[in-house]
Amino acid sequence: MLQSKTKRHILIVDDNTAVAAMLKMLLFSRGFEVVIAKSAATMFEQISPARTDLILMDILLPNENGLDVLRELKADTHTQNIPVVILSAKSSQTDIIDALYSGAEDYLTKPFKFEELLARLEAILRRSQFYSGNNSARHEDCVISQIREIIDNELMVSFYQPIFLLGSCKIYGFEALARPQTTGLLANPEILFKWAMQYGFYSDLEMLSWQMAVKAAREKIGNKKLFLNCSPFWVEDTRFIEVNSIFKDTGIKPEGVVLEITERSAISNDDRFFEHLAIYRDNGFSFAVDDVGSGYASLESIVRTRPEVLKIDRHIVTNIFKDPIKMSIVRFIVRFCQENHILSIAEGVEKKEELTAVKQLGVDAVQGYYLAKPSNQIDLEDMERSVFDRIAIA
Repeated sequence: MLQSKTKRHILIVDDNTAVAAMLKMLLFSRGFEVVIAKSAATMFEQISPARTDLILMDILLPNENGLDVLRELKADTHTQNIPVVILSAKSSQTDIIDALYSGAEDYLTKPFKFEELLARLEAILRRSQFYSGNNSARHEDCVISQIREIIDNELMVSFYQPIFLLGSCKIYGFEALARPQTTGLLANPEILFKWAMQYGFYSDLEMLSWQMAVKAAREKIGNKKLFLNCSPFWVEDTRFIEVNSIFKDTGIKPEGVVLEITERSAISNDDRFFEHLAIYRDNGFSFAVDDVGSGYASLESIVRTRPEVLKIDRHIVTNIFKDPIKMSIVRFIVRFCQENHILSIAEGVEKKEELTAVKQLGVDAVQGYYLAKPSNQIDLEDMERSVFDRIAIA
């Protein structure tokens, strides 16, 4: 049990009165002070940055998207350091990953064991105590040391997720996903890259990720297209125009590489960003714009980047078969791509119905857990054989 001279304050955000009341009673019996909020609006009224130690929140809130509320908490300097634990009946990997990438410290699916919840809360609160107050400098030193260890010892492994063409049922390419070989918070790649940017190691980490992905690509994915995530911050970096050597050393031709512009950072210098893109395009590289339809990929950036590939955001694809507005958005994107000779890819396909919908709407290719999860063990023939029927009958 976490020892403290004062009670720890927990704010529960859940419109299920019975569940919230039960949690409050159990946590109170373990020495916690608990307040309940039934909505995000009530939550923001009751938060006290100086007093609230942790927030327990369901992402299924009345008339609100819990993930949007979570992102709002983490974007506000007054509340961003309050740990948030998600308790939800939603149990898909996409929901869990979305919540963790959006800033949640942990995610438990309902129903859960109270003792497990308690153990997780106490672990998070111990870390929170360690990272706060007089320990902030120690925390920074610890994070920097771990990032340096990852870079110096090349503790990154690349996983590859296939992208399937809907017309031929063949693999078009693979997106390389960097996974740190470490434990703790830095095992989450999103957190690792955010802290690397904060402490000045982002370029070194991105360079390492590319090196590891390209190094293993020839053996694992053959002559299929290699998609590499590429943030605007990295594009603008002076070292970006020097990374041609990574591909020359491995024999991978630029014509087989698609640089996927992601949203890890905003474009800070438009002229340099597009100048560097032009240099790479002149050398044979192609470009993809990620998250199209989510609001992040603006029409202006698409016009100026002139990508060869557009990747439709997975939040648009999720349950698209139930939502006429989502279908209209994808129909518009597909027509735009067809008129401009751009390959369209639907991301995050996790259900047969989603695959059927995007295929009927004319999307060129798909990527998602329904067909194949990211892996570092690739068998091209087996992958294509295992998904052929799924795509063919969709």
